[in-house]
Amino acid sequence: MGIVNLTDNSYFAESRCLSPSGDTDIHRALDRAGRMLKEGADIIDVGACSTRPGSEGVGAEEEWRRLGPFLKELRRNFGDGFRISVDTYWASVAERCFDAVGDYLVNDISAGEDDPLMLPLVGRLGLEYVAMHKRGTPKTMQSLCEYGDVVEEVLEYFKVFGQKAEEHGIRKWILDPGFGFAKTVEQNYTLLRHLDRFSAPDRPVLVGVSRKSMIYRLLDITPEESLPQTQVLHLAALERGASILRVHDVAEAVRTVRVWRALYQDNCGTSLP
Repeated sequence: MGIVNLTDNSYFAESRCLSPSGDTDIHRALDRAGRMLKEGADIIDVGACSTRPGSEGVGAEEEWRRLGPFLKELRRNFGDGFRISVDTYWASVAERCFDAVGDYLVNDISAGEDDPLMLPLVGRLGLEYVAMHKRGTPKTMQSLCEYGDVVEEVLEYFKVFGQKAEEHGIRKWILDPGFGFAKTVEQNYTLLRHLDRFSAPDRPVLVGVSRKSMIYRLLDITPEESLPQTQVLHLAALERGASILRVHDVAEAVRTVRVWRALYQDNCGTSLP
């Protein structure tokens, strides 16, 4: 899953595709998406509101103003050979995206908590859904990191969400533990260490650790310097059951996946159990 940010304040500057005037830089965004597809991305994840810690939301209308023109061009330029994912917690935005491009993946950092209309909409439209764990809002979440046992509490959160999904007729959903959202650096590593507890045959797990603060704060470096360590965490996530990696650097992630797959093949190329 390759990241395209229609923002001017996402934490990794190279992913930003908003012009100084505040409009979507469609040419830059298409160039980034096209490059990632050539490098092997299966999904292009488009977001129009930064959710980095401390950030403010932009509102549903502004999200759609940024998203609408680009989504149509994305499909028109690159066809149907890949999946579109849209990062939004607004039901009104999610419905407009469906009207624009048809079936797509809704990537909601709030698991339906920030807009009570989201889960009914997803169920009604029959869309696949990413449910992520967080507390509070991006502005407040890093003050909400107290857990008795972070792994058990996040597991319980998704147990409850699974019941909500069933009630709303959401048949296909993906679990995202929410690395960097209402977690300390240490809690992020604890979750990753126990990621295998979240995976199940019928429940894909998405991991988003690319260039995040759990790397650059630990090592006192910048997001721009954290690519090698990102691949270390990607390999750890794959070994613990991750199904989808949400990444800024598709070519490097694809190579990591290929190396990981080679580790689990015998000399005849047959996958090992």
